[in-house]
Amino acid sequence: MGIFGQIGHFIMTPLYYAISVVLVGFHQVLSTVLSPSGGAGWALSIIGLTLVIRAALIPLFVKQIKSSRNMQLIQPKVKELQKKYGHDREKLAQETMKLYKETGTNPFASCLPILLQMPIFLALFRLLDHAAKQQQGNGVLTDSMAVEFGKAKLFGVVPISSSFLDNGGLVSVQILAGILVVAMTATTFTTQRQLMSKNMPSDALSGPYAQQQKLLLYVLPVVFAVGGIAFPIGVLLYWTTSNLWTMGQQFYVIRNNPAPGTPAAQAKADRDAAKAARHGHATTVVEATEPEAERRPSQRQQPKRQSREQRKKSGGARPTDKTTPEGDQQ
Repeated sequence: MGIFGQIGHFIMTPLYYAISVVLVGFHQVLSTVLSPSGGAGWALSIIGLTLVIRAALIPLFVKQIKSSRNMQLIQPKVKELQKKYGHDREKLAQETMKLYKETGTNPFASCLPILLQMPIFLALFRLLDHAAKQQQGNGVLTDSMAVEFGKAKLFGVVPISSSFLDNGGLVSVQILAGILVVAMTATTFTTQRQLMSKNMPSDALSGPYAQQQKLLLYVLPVVFAVGGIAFPIGVLLYWTTSNLWTMGQQFYVIRNNPAPGTPAAQAKADRDAAKAARHGHATTVVEATEPEAERRPSQRQQPKRQSREQRKKSGGARPTDKTTPEGDQQ
């Protein structure tokens, strides 16, 4: 094993253990109701592994959403910098990075969840490959379990270690792999499209950030479609499940906490107004905003008190006495 092989083994070994612990744990639980050597148990174990990984990445997803929102909101300022320093690329880069720092924006945060999943994705790929071709386990996945894992078949005919290209002459493998590749590609495209059409303000749709998003919108699905035909069915299950999680998670965030000035923000405002109208909150709000002076009853003005000397000078009349215009008491 060369130096690069040793480095790769050093990096992948902890991932093999982390993935295999979750995978084997789910499989042991599912084996109480499903066949231990059946494909359904292993496929559901892969889906369970995906859910655990995505739940662990929620803090990174929140950071990604915040960074993406900041990138959208600062687009007008970025355009101003481009107009001001368009002739000086070095100064433009410095001022742009300064703006990112002041607003707490990381332009690369949107890629973090995908980048961090790639080693996990590769580890699962190698785990399946070793189990199917070498009948060798990694981490807590023993050799005997690796044999079961590598030979497990969905619907009794489709090995989860097979791929569209490496199908063993089975049309059923190509059909299922093709369906999963299309699903993986479609969910990747839909997730990016959902972000651009619902949670990006109009100012951000024409800037450099929008160009980056448009590039990802079309490039990522193509990359997954081309690479997906070589992925084992078990790996395709992982990635499709991960995309579905992302879609649901992103839909929830955009619906309940949209970026200001976006179609999603307007839709939320309309929903809130309709909800308030249904529950009669609109009248309450109007009443609550009435001026305090109008809602309080008018107070009787008290007469001004006078000293004894002042009363003597005024003819002994008390402040409460009424006088005629000529000054005679009634």
